[in-house]
Amino acid sequence: MQPGDRIPDVTFRTRVRDESIGGDNPFRWQDTKTSDYFAGKRVVLFSLPGAFTPTCSTFQLPGFEKGAAEFKAHGIDQIYCMSVNDSFVMNKWAQDQKLENVKVIPDGSGEFTSKAGMLVNKDNLGFGNRSWRYAAVVNDGVIEAWFEEPGREDNHPADPYGESSPETVLAWLKANKG
Repeated sequence: MQPGDRIPDVTFRTRVRDESIGGDNPFRWQDTKTSDYFAGKRVVLFSLPGAFTPTCSTFQLPGFEKGAAEFKAHGIDQIYCMSVNDSFVMNKWAQDQKLENVKVIPDGSGEFTSKAGMLVNKDNLGFGNRSWRYAAVVNDGVIEAWFEEPGREDNHPADPYGESSPETVLAWLKANKG
């Protein structure tokens, strides 16, 4: 993916809270399309190898969560975190991280990630297929800026982090006002 590309059009299987259901688990399935998340908005999308993993839970997701007001001040309507995890895992991770500003997108089957060319095999870690770490500024479904960690390959021995950090994306937004 690169600036000017349109993001993949897919349908995500999500679980949404619905109090009308009642009980201990008031959630229902809802199909949510790419356009539901991105149409008419300028957003930051970042994707990572997995919910509850160290770098993702300690640095990347909390950094975007804490920086949400500054992102908004630079024209960002919403921040989305995507991972090749199912909706149950993503919702529980959002709850565990006490998210108020970042919304999670479950790419459980990896369809979006595959169509974006970012699906890598991480069998060396016992993960199977996962997303390579990246971030993007997306304006009405079109990539405005792309931040990909170096060395994308199957079974990469490390987990590079820096290019897709909230600090890097925010620095780009500050330098590219307009």
